[in-house]
Amino acid sequence: MLNALILGGTTQATALARRLAGHATVNATVSLAGRTKNPVLPPLPTRIGGFGGADGLAAYLVEHKVGAVIDATHPFADQISANAAAACARTGVPLRLFSRPAWQAGPGDRWIIVPDMAAAAAAVRDWPDPLNDGCVFLTIGRQEVAAFLAAPDHRYLIRAVDPPEPMPALPRARLILERGPFTVEAETALMRAHSVAVIVSKNSGGSATDAKLEAARRLALPVVMVDRPPGHGVPGLPDLDAALAWLEGLAGG
Repeated sequence: MLNALILGGTTQATALARRLAGHATVNATVSLAGRTKNPVLPPLPTRIGGFGGADGLAAYLVEHKVGAVIDATHPFADQISANAAAACARTGVPLRLFSRPAWQAGPGDRWIIVPDMAAAAAAVRDWPDPLNDGCVFLTIGRQEVAAFLAAPDHRYLIRAVDPPEPMPALPRARLILERGPFTVEAETALMRAHSVAVIVSKNSGGSATDAKLEAARRLALPVVMVDRPPGHGVPGLPDLDAALAWLEGLAGG
């Protein structure tokens, strides 16, 4: 029996957990970082909370005799991925990355690609005439909203699953708490209702929140797109079947 650890928090991790529930040769545990207050729990034993950095994760792998790790965290959970790469290298535990493909700009898209959230805030700050009082739609989650204190003159619509703690002191900001998936029609209506002039997004990939990109395309709105972190040289798994086959191969070996 192979003891496997899935670093989760994504739809990919949940889908893999469903396939592994009751598996004959893979005994999997899912780890969630605990950053979402009411996470969608997978159908496997689940631990919530950090490990205490790379050292703590390495100790966990040894203590629980983990024979394989799949990093299925959010593409922007870079610190967790770095810790996993370091801990697995130290302990010799095989590690693979299972991440959804990044979004690609298509015909009609108006993307401004930036390397990080500070650059996104700078792009918004330099927009002319506070967007003629149009709204900046922040679809970046809750953890990095404070970067936009560098551009306080704009009107903001902030969407997140949980509220930022603390809420940044942006003088004209409205917070909506929603969890995807979203439809193109609902996204289009939301952007029209709030006079959205520009969208800020992380290139998270996946289908749960990609409707905003189609809505932006229909409305000819620009998107400030924050590029993904460069990664840590961990080999990737292209899809769910490949992830399952990799684990079953280690279990059978």
